[in-house]
Amino acid sequence: MLYPELFKTMEAVRWNMSTDIPWDDFDRSKLSDEQANTIKMNAITEWAALPATEMFLRDNHGDSDFSAFISVWFFEEQKHSLVLMEYLRRFCPDLMPTEEELHKVRFEFDRAPALETLMLHFCGEIRLNHWYRCAAQWHTEPVIRAIYSTIAKDEARHAGAYLQYMRRALFDRGDDTSQQAKMAFSKIGMLMASAGRTQQALHPTNLHVNKDMFPNDTVQSKLPDPGWLERWLDSQIRFDGGWEQKVGDRILHILSKLLDRTFESAKDLNRYRKETMAAMSGKSGLILPPGVGESALVGI
Repeated sequence: MLYPELFKTMEAVRWNMSTDIPWDDFDRSKLSDEQANTIKMNAITEWAALPATEMFLRDNHGDSDFSAFISVWFFEEQKHSLVLMEYLRRFCPDLMPTEEELHKVRFEFDRAPALETLMLHFCGEIRLNHWYRCAAQWHTEPVIRAIYSTIAKDEARHAGAYLQYMRRALFDRGDDTSQQAKMAFSKIGMLMASAGRTQQALHPTNLHVNKDMFPNDTVQSKLPDPGWLERWLDSQIRFDGGWEQKVGDRILHILSKLLDRTFESAKDLNRYRKETMAAMSGKSGLILPPGVGESALVGI
């Protein structure tokens, strides 16, 4: 089981909200209204770890080890939401999310292949680590810069934990699971590593997850300002091509080591995916909207 050791390693580096955040360094003159509003949107987005946890527990009912790990992931993700809300409570109380605004992002996600969901969230953690590092540079107020830097490190650790479960699927669960994992990891990796060629921000909170609620079935669509994410990335923190390249390169580097093959581009991953598909002679469960190819994702 991976959970006991993951718990110990995460416990050893866990930060304390009262003592490890430099609250006394707050400088009102360095926080704009525009910046404060983005903090509220991120606080609500992080709250969506709640429905994601419900999804993980439902779709991994037969895997108690992974389900137990999700208890740690859920705690730390909800802590991210809480520390952002604590910042607002202290310094911008008029922007505190309401319970209704938080509850709105809790809705049911459709079932999806567990290994594809695992890979998608692994990539999502890498992406979020880079988003938050970029946000820390954009902000000018020292306390929120420290908060974003702190939670960015958590997201990197979460990616590392997911990676251990990915490695387990490849090497410790038999040939059938290994083949399914190769297919799932290469397919989702191909899509997430080529996100720079899409207009949509490819992150789990921005993907469609409930066909019956389409098109209002993304976490972002449930926020008070559904269009904030694209604006935050494009015109506020300016998550540009350079940052996007870092995300893609990181995904390709890790998959190269994991699958023991060099992937220098999403095309290389796509080639590997097709080879794996031919070997399996099977079908994939990823849901795509009518008329859309694999440059966009619907469902996790």
